[in-house]
Amino acid sequence: MSVVTRFAPSPTGYLHIGGARTALFSYLYAKKHAGRFLLRIEDTDRERSTEEAVKAIFDGMAWLGLDSDQDQPIFQTQRFGRYREVAQQLLKEGKAYRCYCTKQELDDMRAGQMARKEKPRYDGRCRHRQDAPNQPSVIRFKNPEDGATVVNDLIKGDIIFKNAELDDLIIVRSDDTPTYNFCVVVDDWEMGVTHVIRGDDHVNNTPRQINILKALGAQLPQYGHVPMILGADGVKLSKRHGAVSVIEYRALGFMPEAVLNYLVRLGWSHGDQELFTREEMIQHFDISKVQKSPARFDMEKLVWVNHEYLKRADIAVIEPEFRWHLERIGVDPARGPALADVIAAQRERCKTLIEMSEKSRFFFEDVKTYNDKDAAKHFTPAAAELLAALGADLAALTDWQAQPIHNAVHALAEKKAVGLGQVAQPIRVAVAGMAISPPIDQTLALLGRERSLARLKAAVAHIQK
Repeated sequence: MSVVTRFAPSPTGYLHIGGARTALFSYLYAKKHAGRFLLRIEDTDRERSTEEAVKAIFDGMAWLGLDSDQDQPIFQTQRFGRYREVAQQLLKEGKAYRCYCTKQELDDMRAGQMARKEKPRYDGRCRHRQDAPNQPSVIRFKNPEDGATVVNDLIKGDIIFKNAELDDLIIVRSDDTPTYNFCVVVDDWEMGVTHVIRGDDHVNNTPRQINILKALGAQLPQYGHVPMILGADGVKLSKRHGAVSVIEYRALGFMPEAVLNYLVRLGWSHGDQELFTREEMIQHFDISKVQKSPARFDMEKLVWVNHEYLKRADIAVIEPEFRWHLERIGVDPARGPALADVIAAQRERCKTLIEMSEKSRFFFEDVKTYNDKDAAKHFTPAAAELLAALGADLAALTDWQAQPIHNAVHALAEKKAVGLGQVAQPIRVAVAGMAISPPIDQTLALLGRERSLARLKAAVAHIQK
């Protein structure tokens, strides 16, 4: 039987980092077993579901490259007719029933149960009701009253639920709209889902869904419930721990592959390996190795992973993201050197693409101001002399490449009997506006003859003024 997994978010908010990890685990499990990974939008909560949230989910999944193996995602609101058909089938077979209890009756029932220190649950009083009052009704699933439902969880092991403690779930509301748990069952059944990998906040839904699937005569999927992600302080992850929405991580300068690499290691490991390609993730992923306890999110570790990825990845993979960041801060990438060359020069020293784009701005825009602290330290009368002399030496070069530039800078330092830093740092402030840049020969080579000489000349005038 071919493996089919699914990721089924509710569009009531952004795609959060915990959901992204669940999607990743589902994706990896399917790909490892040469199966299919599907996307389903569970939008039955029509009051809270928004088009904006749907777009955020699609954008986040696309950015991470977690592509569905179906042409179009399934939206539950487009399948209400089918859910109603299945509910009518269960009614006809005596596996569901109409419940006419009013809100007041239900409130009184629960109040009595709590007074007797019993677990509040529907007591099945309409199960055998013969009359049909002329009032609104819901449809409830007739849950087994005895025995137990065993969830053979791929992560947590066997979890046993006594059926007597599971009440008769409402599957269709009084306004004829199907409920979440019922839609999930019908969808998993008809989509042929073989493995449901989801957050462990769904554990208590699982026995109820299993019993409905059994009533439909459906093949049961296997379930794996992934523990939640906590902040470094052990509290549920929230905005105070940093970004929560996946797409925010793009804005913060992270590569999607780095985010996936970090997420796959949250609660799962393969020996001591820290960095994985997507192919290695698929090859090594083993859901039985996912930890049973919550994982802790560490932003510093994510930054480390991102930096390692920037240093090692194919520049062609980084380039589109770098371009996106430059454009986002108002820089025109066409007004400077090739992006691949800038990335090659900057990636050892920049941990995020935000940092890389800001520190590379001078390659694409004129330097309008100098960093106050750096200018005060390095723009001295002696520096003006050195910069003027260097400008003359560089103007005489016939080959504007890194090595001839390197030779000219070193020759000037020797000629003037000064340390290389006394030459290089004023050059950096002159051409980059700050005392931080790639090696000075690379920097000037990338800037080009015209820009480099103009900026050296402007710096000399600035110092003398």
